[in-house]
Amino acid sequence: MANNNTMVIGKTKRSTDNMIDDAIAQQDSWLARRRSFTRRFLRSRNAAVAEKPAPQKTQPVQPRQTDGKSDNRSVLRDYWFPILCAFIVLLVTIWVIFARTSAPQKIVVLNGAKSVPVETVSKGTVKKISEPSDIPTFDIVRVSQDGLVVIGGRWLPNKTISLVVNDKIVSTQSTDKNGEFVYSPKFAPGNYTVSLLGAKPEMKSQDKVFLYISDTDYRNSVSLLLTPDGSQILQSPSVLKDGDLIVSKIDYLDTGRIVVTGDALPRLRVSLSLDDKYIGYSRVSDHKHFGVGADVGELKPGTEYNLTVRLHDDAGRTVATVNHNFVMPEMTGDNDTFYTVRRGDCLWVIARNFLRKGVLFSIIAERNNIENPDLIYPKQLLQIPTKK
Repeated sequence: MANNNTMVIGKTKRSTDNMIDDAIAQQDSWLARRRSFTRRFLRSRNAAVAEKPAPQKTQPVQPRQTDGKSDNRSVLRDYWFPILCAFIVLLVTIWVIFARTSAPQKIVVLNGAKSVPVETVSKGTVKKISEPSDIPTFDIVRVSQDGLVVIGGRWLPNKTISLVVNDKIVSTQSTDKNGEFVYSPKFAPGNYTVSLLGAKPEMKSQDKVFLYISDTDYRNSVSLLLTPDGSQILQSPSVLKDGDLIVSKIDYLDTGRIVVTGDALPRLRVSLSLDDKYIGYSRVSDHKHFGVGADVGELKPGTEYNLTVRLHDDAGRTVATVNHNFVMPEMTGDNDTFYTVRRGDCLWVIARNFLRKGVLFSIIAERNNIENPDLIYPKQLLQIPTKK
């Protein structure tokens, strides 16, 4: 006979239906509690509105009494970043206005220089000095009243640099911590070519300075900066004496060309005008000689003409003038003219003045039996063929 008391071993498994019923019951309980909370909140809200007194006139709001320290802390806490930015901008502005402008600035005198931020001292234009570079450079070269030549420049800091005059080292010293140096030698009147030579490592300056020291007045001296891009006047003559512009010879050729030779301050420009009509210009050589040739057409014998020779500085200002009035004589019929060679002349320039083109120098060389056209001598008399 079977036993009805069956023994169950282990945990009894819940029915799925029971689990669903329990979940629904929990959800109903949560919704009931939520409805009850909502009804209580609405009842309390309605009661507060019902007990609210009738509206009265609005009273002016009195400012809240607070201590200053609390307000300051609140402002700093809310606006600390804009305040910090404004303070930094103020410091930078003060530094630019006072620190930068109060510091002394080196200057280089340049007449006719390109437009840059400048300030004016005495005559000419001054340009701010650039930072030290790997190549020695000139800042200023001028002749002072006491006859000393002031030569200033810059290179690498704390380096040895030499002053080279006419290819000879005349002085050596060291640059300072800013790379700046100044020489003040005294030269005799004459022409000089000045350059710079740095040591360790050896470095030559790209620019040179042509220096003419007048034997009459330091204000007639000329300082010219020679660069790969051209030249610039560092010091122009301010007072000229008699003899600073001399016309020594005027040739009129039957080709309708006039040639004027003379002497003037070196490296300046000489221009010609005939009866107030500009006809040409030329540069004065390092040895103070010039020659200008220009086509003027046929000049009528017996007619009076006015030839004006002007000397100009680098800015184009006229610093000296020579007027020559002459009556055109009858032509002699000679086919040639003669020219005396001066120091610094070359056949190319002579041919350009007399024959219009420098490439015609071979004609002059052939007429004068010159085997080497590059070799002519001062005071050598040249026969110039000028027949049409």
